[in-house]
Amino acid sequence: MLKRKRECPVKLHTVVWSVWAALTSWSVVRLCLFPLAQRRHATFELGATWIHGSHGNPIYHLAEANGLLEETTDEERSVGRISFYSKNGVACYLTNHGRRIPKDVVEEFSDLYNEVYNLTQEFFRHGKPVNAESQNSVGVFTREEVRNRIRDDPDDPEATKRLKLAMIQQYLKVESCESSSHSMDDVSLSAFGEWTEIPGAHHIIPSGFLRVVELLAEGIPAHVIQLGKPVRCIHWDQASARHRGPEIEPREEGNHNHDTGEGGQGREESRGQRWNEDGQWPVVVECEDCEVIPADHVIVTVSLGVLKRQYTNFFRPGLPTEKVAAIHRLGIGTTDKIFLEFEEPFWGPECNSLQFVWEDEAESRTLTYPPELWYRKICGFDVLYPPERYGHVLSGWICGEEALVMEKCDDEAVAEICTEMLRQFTGNPNIPKPRRILRSSWGSNPYFRGSYSYTQVGSSGADVEKLAKPLPYTESSKTAHGSSTMQQLGHLLSSKCPEESLDLNRGSRKPMQVLFSGEATHRKYYSTTHGALLSGQREAARLIEMYRDLFQQGT
Repeated sequence: MLKRKRECPVKLHTVVWSVWAALTSWSVVRLCLFPLAQRRHATFELGATWIHGSHGNPIYHLAEANGLLEETTDEERSVGRISFYSKNGVACYLTNHGRRIPKDVVEEFSDLYNEVYNLTQEFFRHGKPVNAESQNSVGVFTREEVRNRIRDDPDDPEATKRLKLAMIQQYLKVESCESSSHSMDDVSLSAFGEWTEIPGAHHIIPSGFLRVVELLAEGIPAHVIQLGKPVRCIHWDQASARHRGPEIEPREEGNHNHDTGEGGQGREESRGQRWNEDGQWPVVVECEDCEVIPADHVIVTVSLGVLKRQYTNFFRPGLPTEKVAAIHRLGIGTTDKIFLEFEEPFWGPECNSLQFVWEDEAESRTLTYPPELWYRKICGFDVLYPPERYGHVLSGWICGEEALVMEKCDDEAVAEICTEMLRQFTGNPNIPKPRRILRSSWGSNPYFRGSYSYTQVGSSGADVEKLAKPLPYTESSKTAHGSSTMQQLGHLLSSKCPEESLDLNRGSRKPMQVLFSGEATHRKYYSTTHGALLSGQREAARLIEMYRDLFQQGT
């Protein structure tokens, strides 16, 4: 939680409160360390791993300017498929019968798949109409288009065609992991091309993505950041509801954990008392420990998954209808990583990944499996590079409902199943169990409920804009009432006294009480760390512009 009170000569009080930071610490869930051989330590990212693109990417420029990429090897600057840890070597495509698919077959299929993938971008970028057969689904369109081209190829023997047909499902599993959807069947074909890739190589930060967060926090006094501060409810538009009295119901202390030390009950009582007496705060943040924090503005950065689960109880009054509809239409899924550390590598030095192709899925048209077959959704394992830093470690990928099933299993069961899969697909029954296992659990984490967002079938970039729209709405919104923001500001600036004219709480609804940021609110860069950062800068710019106009007109 970030709390800031800004004092100025005209007694303007501004509190910017970031809900996301109140929920969890990056250092706990995003970054994990465990010892490897020879007492070494390495950073393993359970969440964001790559800086996606370098040309104009604010994350890249921040990392580069502060020396975070000095130890990044040339092999870790990938310009290709972003789920590889190294651009060196080759991907080994293995079947469940323990056979390796010939390199020329893999290359032919990859070229074909990439041609069709480029077609999926054209529906948005060139306004191509979506036919009914595709069901406006990236997965349905891709699967049928690739399948038809494979079957129509007169040069391939039937056995090769069967292998290529089975590879469709493996590629779609990889695509689903990268999109963080349960299946590419759920991703909107008409909106898919709006996501924009920043040009340039993808970079890994050897010291971990946490360093980026630490750099961003350097200018913020430590005492204004509170971690582990869950929020129960955001009460907004309090000024217009003042005649009804407080909307927060008192709760007994015994129902909650109270910290009687610094920041505990004593501070809680003083804040609550001040809010009741002041009557000038349009937003009140109610925390799980019963502390009440008054604010002029609140920036909500919780994930779309949390909003889907808690929007009905998280805001009072409730969210406008169109924002609720946008929350429902947009998608968020779970992509999990499974790290396996081995004493010695059983893969060759030229291998940068092991990709799993189930030959019996050549005719399959679904990426959904029964709970007991959750492991079939693991698309493969990447080899972490360089071994001098990481040791002999593989990183597996799984997404969707099957990832949620995996999260419920214990480490021993997941390690055993992954070992059996590696033995089966490599044809090597002597592969030992891993020394250690480390895995993420984004779907079951109550503060995330998923990894990142995507445009679900039935949604579009317009829904992203609606999700990002500050509250209360101006009269341009169908569900809003009252005057526009600028009309409100003009009314408030009519006083001859600058001190009074800068008080936005007098006589009308204060604009921009609740603002929304986070990757899911960026129309072009959703699902990325740079999208998350840019969305936060966007909301800060909204407030800066509003107050700049006020000061300029009031002085």
